[in-house]
Parts: sequence; structure tokens; C-alpha cells
Amino acid sequence: MIEIMISIAALLGGGAIGWFVTHTATKGKVRSTLKKAEEDAENLKRNKLLEAKEKFINMKAEFEKEVAERNSKIQQSENRAQQNEVRLQQKEQSLNQRQSEIQRKSNEVDAIKENLDKQLVVVDAKKQELEKMHFQATEKLAAISGLSAEQAKAQLIENIKDEAKTEAMAYVNEMMEEAKMTANKEAKRIIVQTIQRVATETAIENSVTVFNIESDEVKGRIIGREGRNIRALEAATGVEIIVDDTPDAIVLSGFDPVRREIARLALHQLVVDGRIHPARIEEVVAKTKKQVEEEIVEVGKRTAIDLGIHGLHPELVRLIGKMKYRSSYGQNLLQHARETANLCAVMAAELGLNPQKAKRAGLLHDIGKVPDDQPELPHAILGMNLAEKYKEKPDICNAIGAHHDEVEMTSLLAPIVQVCDAISGARPGARREIVEAYIKRLNDLENLALSYPGVLKTYAIQAGRELRVIVGADKVDDKTVETLSYDIAKKIQDEMTYPGQVKITVIRETRSVSYAK
Repeated sequence: MIEIMISIAALLGGGAIGWFVTHTATKGKVRSTLKKAEEDAENLKRNKLLEAKEKFINMKAEFEKEVAERNSKIQQSENRAQQNEVRLQQKEQSLNQRQSEIQRKSNEVDAIKENLDKQLVVVDAKKQELEKMHFQATEKLAAISGLSAEQAKAQLIENIKDEAKTEAMAYVNEMMEEAKMTANKEAKRIIVQTIQRVATETAIENSVTVFNIESDEVKGRIIGREGRNIRALEAATGVEIIVDDTPDAIVLSGFDPVRREIARLALHQLVVDGRIHPARIEEVVAKTKKQVEEEIVEVGKRTAIDLGIHGLHPELVRLIGKMKYRSSYGQNLLQHARETANLCAVMAAELGLNPQKAKRAGLLHDIGKVPDDQPELPHAILGMNLAEKYKEKPDICNAIGAHHDEVEMTSLLAPIVQVCDAISGARPGARREIVEAYIKRLNDLENLALSYPGVLKTYAIQAGRELRVIVGADKVDDKTVETLSYDIAKKIQDEMTYPGQVKITVIRETRSVSYAK
């Protein structure tokens, strides 16, 4: 029992000692924790104070900066206001000066007006006096001459008219001779030099193309059974194929030279291949048409490159290539356009203008002759519309439209293109003219001159380049001869179409014939 009690006492004593030790340790730990917490709190407090101070300093700096900026703006506004005030004062002073000047001038004008009114009164009085004196003088002259005022006036006007007409004609002739002396030589030099520098060969195109074949056997194969191949070829190409008794030849007829060329190339390929039937014909014609279209574009590109012309619209390039297959009066249109372009470039350079623009206008001047559609417009107007459509310069468009005087010329390029077009067409051998049209033009020339009073006979010579007019000596005097030649030339220029120029020579002579017997 005692042992048990001792054990319990020992146990209780050990528990008390353990509690005390634990309590002491815990108390120490709590003290250290509290101390550390106090230190942390103190550190945190100091950090927060520092942060607050720093933030306060930053906000103070920003505030001071903003205040400075506002003060600066206010100062600038005040300066501007002062400047505006100074300017307003200056303007006000200027307006006051102008107002005083206007008032002074107004006073001067009033004084001048008053003086003029007084002078007008004096002038009216003198005018009435002069009219009275003029009337008295007219009555005296009428009594002396035996003519009334109206009769004398009419006679005087008639005399002055004849004298003025004679003097004007003499002056015109003098000016024309002077212009010829000064300008004719230079113009001839420029034109001759231009033509010499740009001499080109001209191809001749017809409305028919002759396709040569080796034998009549090939001709029969082309015709086909019951003419099926011929009909298929005509339907595919749109060209009339004429097979007659002409040996070793087939005639392709059509107004469209592109279609004739497609038909010729397709026939050549079919004959070389040997397979000639409707299906094959359609296939070959389709391929040939594509090849010709590509060649047209290539010809247009090559022409533009050869002439040094850049920036053309692709459609214009295609139309230029299409010119290769078109002829005008027997002259190949592409060769004519190239020739005209080179002539324009040389002439523009001689005259101090832009040669590139002139060359471009010369190349495109007949572009209206090869449109895809056929509107009812002159080719010059149609070419001008096409050039405007594809963004060409206004002066180039005007030169295209004005080269046959359909529109008014607004640039110096227009007369150059017109002249060079005429030079290219008037070159001997460049164009062929139908005999009937040639004879009709000569007859029209002679009949036009015969329509004038006093003309006895007319002779068109030098292939229509010169017109000799014989007038009656008793019906036309020497003064009228000069007027007559000018009037005939003006009428021919306005009413007729002709290549180059026409020289009009009026001849008046008096012959006295006697016979000695």
C-alpha cells in the first residue's frame, strides 16, 4: 500500500515537474514569439511609413509638375491673348487708316464727278452747235454737188469698199509671199529630212488571198464529197472559198483580212497533214484562230517595243497587232501607222516638241479602223473614243480625233499627226487608187472651177495635184483673178477629199489675131 502511495506520489511529482518544465518552456517560446511579432510589426510599421512618405513625395512631385504645366499653359494663353490683342489693335489702326483713305478718295471722286458734270454740260452745248454747223455744211455741199446726203454717202462707201478690197488683196498677197519666203524653205527642209530618215517599205494587201496547191488532186480533197469540206471550212472561217478552173490555186475571198489569214493557214495545215474532213477542219481552224490571235498580240508588242513606246493598254496593243491584216487604199495599215509614227517623232523633234508623245499619237491615229465592233462613227472619232477608254493622255486623244478635222485641234500634236498622215499616204507608190474614183475626182475638180462666172476652161493636170483655170479677159479683170484663185482653193479645201495639196493657177490673157493677105 505504501509502495502504491509512493508510486502515486512519485507519479504526481513527475507530472508536476513535467508541467512546470513545459509551462516554463512554453512561456519562453511565447515571449520570444511576442518579441519577434513586435519586431516584425515595428519593421512593418517603419516600411509602411517609408512607403507612405515615398508615395507622398511622388504625389507631391507630380502635383508640382502638373501645377507647373498648368501655370505654363496659363502663361502661354496669356501671351497669346496679349499677341491677339496687339494684332487686333494693329488691325484696328489699319482699318482706321483705310477708312480715312477711302473717305479722302471719295471726296476726290465727288469733286471729279462735279467737274465732269460741268464739262458734260459744256460738251452737250458744243455738240448741239456742231450738229447745227454740220447740218448747214451738208446743205451747202448738197447744193454745190447736186447730190443728197444719202447719195453721197452711198457713193463714198462704194469707192472706199473698192479701194479697201484692192488694198486688202494686195496686203494678203504680200503677206502670203512673205510667209512663203520665210516658211516654205524651212517646212520643205523639215518634211524632206523627215521623209529621208523614215523611208519604209509598204506591203500591198487585197480583199482576196490566193492559196497555191500542188495538183488538182489536192483541190478535190479540199472540196470533199459533195462539197462537205468546203462548206465546213467556209462555216468555220467565215470566208468564201472559190474553187474554179484556175490551175493550182484556190481563191479565199472576204473583207476581213484576219479571217482570210486564218483560212489560209488552216488550209495549209490541212494540206500538209493530209487528213481533211469536217471534224478535223473545225479542230484545225480553232487552233489556227488561237495562233493568229497570239500572233496579233505578239506583233503589237513587237511594234511597240521597236518604236520605243511603253505603257500601252493590252487592248490597244492587240488592236495595233490587228493592223497588220488591214489595208487602206492598198497600203498596209500597220506599216502606215509605223511610218506615220516615225515621221511624227522626227517632225516633233525638229519643232522642239515631245517626240515620244508625237510617235505615240502617230502610231494610234488609225486605231479606229480596226475595232472589234463596227459602230456608225468616223474612224478618227472612234479611235479617239478608244484612246480615251484606255486612259491615253488628252493631247494624244485630240490628235487622233482631229487628224481628219472631225474635232477641233487643241494641241500642237494634232497638226503634226495630220501632216504626217498625209505625207505617208501621198508618197508615190504608197497607195493605189481605183481608176473610177481617180477620174471622178479630176472631173469634180474641173467642174468645181467651171461653176465660177467668167471661167472658160479648166484642166486638171499632174494627177490632180494642179488645176489650170482659163478665164475670159473681157469678163474678169486682173484684180478679180487673185480673188478667184483664192476662192477656188478655199472651196476645194472645204468640199473635196484629196491626197497632198492642189495648186490652182488662174490664167487671163488677151490675144489679138490678124491676117496679112
